[in-house]
Amino acid sequence: MWGIRFTRSKLYPFSVFANTHLKSKPLKPTRYQNPIFETVGTTRRTIPITGPLKFCFPFQSSSFTSSIDFSSEPKVDNFEENSDNDDGEDSEDFDGDSVNGLSFSNDGTVQDVKRIMDIIHESGSNYVEMKNKLELCDIRVSSELVVEVLSRVRNDWQVAYMFFLWSGKQSGYAHSLREYHSMISILAKMRKFDTAWALIDEMRGGRSGPCLVTPQTLLIMIRRYCAVHDVGRAINTFYAYKKFKFDVGMEEFQSLLSALCRYKNVQDAEHLMFCNKDVFPLTTKSFNIILNGWCNAIGSPREAERVWREMGKRGVRHDVVSYASIMSCYSKACNLNQVLRFFTQMKSMGIEPDRKVYNAVIHALAKARHVKEAINLLKTMEEKGFAPNVVTFNSLIKPLCKARKIDEARLVFDEMLQRGLTPTIRTYHAFLRILRNGEEVFELLEKMRKMGCQPTSDSYIMLIRKFSRWRQFDNVFKLWNEMAEKGVGPDRSSYIVLIHGLFLNGKLDEAHKYYMEMKEKQLLPEPKIDKMLQDWVSGKQFADQKVAHLKNNQLLDNQLDNQIGVESRKTDQEKDFLKKPEIRRVVRERGFSFWEQ
Repeated sequence: MWGIRFTRSKLYPFSVFANTHLKSKPLKPTRYQNPIFETVGTTRRTIPITGPLKFCFPFQSSSFTSSIDFSSEPKVDNFEENSDNDDGEDSEDFDGDSVNGLSFSNDGTVQDVKRIMDIIHESGSNYVEMKNKLELCDIRVSSELVVEVLSRVRNDWQVAYMFFLWSGKQSGYAHSLREYHSMISILAKMRKFDTAWALIDEMRGGRSGPCLVTPQTLLIMIRRYCAVHDVGRAINTFYAYKKFKFDVGMEEFQSLLSALCRYKNVQDAEHLMFCNKDVFPLTTKSFNIILNGWCNAIGSPREAERVWREMGKRGVRHDVVSYASIMSCYSKACNLNQVLRFFTQMKSMGIEPDRKVYNAVIHALAKARHVKEAINLLKTMEEKGFAPNVVTFNSLIKPLCKARKIDEARLVFDEMLQRGLTPTIRTYHAFLRILRNGEEVFELLEKMRKMGCQPTSDSYIMLIRKFSRWRQFDNVFKLWNEMAEKGVGPDRSSYIVLIHGLFLNGKLDEAHKYYMEMKEKQLLPEPKIDKMLQDWVSGKQFADQKVAHLKNNQLLDNQLDNQIGVESRKTDQEKDFLKKPEIRRVVRERGFSFWEQ
């Protein structure tokens, strides 16, 4: 209770501040430099922000940052206020800035992509050689070819950017919006924000060409700033909407809130919503975004309850999405009683459950090992007119696999196939987690591919971690090489998992090799791994110096021993000579005496 009162006390000054100042004059953030003002290439352009946007943000973002430690870039897949989820992680990446390959329209494009990837792999980090080979390859560049190659090299921004620049100079081809978005997403993900803004400046087209910049372009940048928890720059990018003459309404503001919550900046998003309640009125959807952030991004039932009560106090109506979010939160927390309480409450309020609500309840029942009741609810769901989807069956399969009820999980899997539903990667992940040997793992991977489901980066990371625990490093490197061949990675997370596995199993030289390779690609190492390897390198250097010193000492000792030995032998010979009787004869010749030879 004290924590809830403390959080409310933190919110109160901002609501007072907003009411006092928002009505008088528009405020602009003074702490952070607008990203549009950054130096781009060799030019510097100042773009003033105009318009009636009203924010109460002369603050330091760090003062509002959650106390949770974010060493990496956390992400909640498909983070929307109405996302369909079983346990908060059911859907694929919805992000418009994601880089996904295309299905090719002809075999010639497939061959061209293969040739380009061969050139990239052969050249390695020699970018001059790579560029020269690309100039000589005589490949017809197309939009789908560029997008596919970018999707395969998305974890190496230098290669991706070099290819992007080369392809843009080819005759008969000009980058479209999709290619620009793909490249901007890659650059921003690797924190090359200046270069990303340079591309956006290029998209503006100048005086002659058309402007390709869309609200989605700026939303990509907002999401990437949120991913690195740079809330100030994310807000300043939101200000740039007016400069590009885009409408700034409730939908755009809620997209900003969603981006903040998606990457666990939920506390900042909540303050932002309350501070701007006079400009953007508090609505059910805005509250649902914050509620879903606490429920699915952070996973805090206590904070979710606080926001739930705040909605009631401010007269904001709870809808079916609100109930789905909080029930999903308690489902993940294994609190079946609370899930059933909210399920009963929403029906008493006259709110009809939808598929998302049923999925949350089914998942909670299956987690509590009430499988029969979960199946009965699935039948009730069908009677109500809601056909079970893949998420519904995943809500059953995942808890069954965790409980080691393999046969029952397979029955549910077969039922899903009979209904014509295609298993997702999360379906296979549930089975992969419980396998106990390498043969079963590779057999299931082969079945996945035959059914049209390709392993993702998360799949490889999970299996590399599993094989590292089993000390099966042949399989680890087999998967590692396969990642590169398939264009899935390796990315920062892959390197961290591999290095950690090698280090813990005593393969320090290999761990250091991949650590240096990771740094060459300008991927940020995990602080803990970085410290461990730096300590090991320092210790190794110290030990090498000690060994070299001992060897030098040993060599000096040997030389000294040899000198002493020679001198002692000479002394012994002299002593022996004096002791020996003279046995040689003296010969006289021409008046002289000689020893007889």
